[in-house]
Amino acid sequence: MTVRRIGTAWSVTAWWMLLTLFLWFLGTVFDQPASLAAYAASAALMVAIGEAGDWLRRRLVRLRSTRP
Repeated sequence: MTVRRIGTAWSVTAWWMLLTLFLWFLGTVFDQPASLAAYAASAALMVAIGEAGDWLRRRLVRLRSTRP
């Protein structure tokens, strides 16, 4: 595994954990309790959508820069 992939894996994991804790905190504040696994699954879905959107954005920018 390359250094870049390891860095990306740590970054995605950190976002996932922070988002899970944030969702748990919001659920607690607004009295909407759920299991931690439910918050983790929701956070994983949000991170996956965000990463896919970022990948698409970078790809489109790269394609636009190669066209005359």
